[in-house]
Amino acid sequence: MPELPEVEVVRRGLERWVDGRTIDEVEVRHPRAIRRHTAGAEDFAARLTGLRLGTARRRGKYLWIPVTGGTPAAQTAAEGIAPLVTPDVTHGLAILAHLGMSGQLLVQPHDAPDEKHLRIRLRFADDLGTELRFVDQRTFGGLSLHDTVPGDPDQLPDVIAHIARDPLDPAFDDAAFHDALRRRRTTVKRALLDQTLISGVGNIYADEALWRSKLHYERPTATFTRPRTAELLGHVRDVMRAALAVGGTSFDSLYVNVNGESGYFERSLDAYGREDEPCRRCGTAIRRRPWMNRSSYFCPRCQRPPRP
Repeated sequence: MPELPEVEVVRRGLERWVDGRTIDEVEVRHPRAIRRHTAGAEDFAARLTGLRLGTARRRGKYLWIPVTGGTPAAQTAAEGIAPLVTPDVTHGLAILAHLGMSGQLLVQPHDAPDEKHLRIRLRFADDLGTELRFVDQRTFGGLSLHDTVPGDPDQLPDVIAHIARDPLDPAFDDAAFHDALRRRRTTVKRALLDQTLISGVGNIYADEALWRSKLHYERPTATFTRPRTAELLGHVRDVMRAALAVGGTSFDSLYVNVNGESGYFERSLDAYGREDEPCRRCGTAIRRRPWMNRSSYFCPRCQRPPRP
C-alpha cells in the first residue's frame, strides 16, 4: 500500500493538473470503485457533475480533493436532494481517494487508450484536452464523496477525522507524540504503524527509520526518553523526504504518479527487502522476520532485540 511519500507525489500531480477544473462528466465503470459511496454509482456521478475541484490535500496516506458547488452528503442521503451545480458556494464536500494496493490516479489525454483496469473517468468542462482516471487492478481502492469536518481549515473528510497528523505536517506536535507513545504501552513498530498516533508511516518506512535509529522493531515504547523519540522522528522525516525527492518507492508498475511514472527510492533502501544482503553500516546480513502478516527487516547487530 502506498505510504506518505507515494501519496504526496500523487497529490502534487493532482494539484498541478486538476486544481480549479470543473467536472463535466463522470463515468463509473466498476461498482467496487465507488462502494464506499453508499448511495451508488448513479448518485456519485450525478452529484459530482458540475462541481469544481479544489487543491488536493493529504494527511498521512489519505488523499482528498475539496469540491465546491454541492449539497452536504448527509443531507442528500437523508432527503434525496438533487445536487446543486453552483461552483462558488462551498458546502463542505470532498472526494476521498482510497488507493488501496494498486489504485492509480492518472491524468490522461482524452484520446489515450483506456487502461485495462480503468474504473472511473472524470472529464472536465474546459479545452485542456485531459481527463482524470482512476485505475485499479485489484479493486481494493476507490473514490467516495463525503462531508468535511465543520470549521476544519484542511477541509478534512469526516470519515478520516480520527487520523493523526503526519510527521511532515507543520502542525505535528512532537511532545504530544512522545507522551502518547509512552502511554500506548506497545512496541515501537506497532506504534509507528498506528495511524491514530502518527499517520503516513507504513511497513517500508518504519523499517527504514528503525534501521537508521538502530532500534529493534520490538523495542517497548515505555522505554523511550524524549531525546530518543526526537531522534526517531528525525529519521522518520529524513527517510520520507529522501523518498519524496525521487518520487517514492515503486516495487512494480502498480504505484505510479499521475503521469504514469515510477519512483526510485527502492534503490536507496537500507533494510526493507534486503534479506541476506550486508548491512550498509556493519556488514552483517540483514534478516527478515514475519511480523503481523507482514515482514520486518533489520540488522541483528545494529538493531539488537530488547532484553526479555
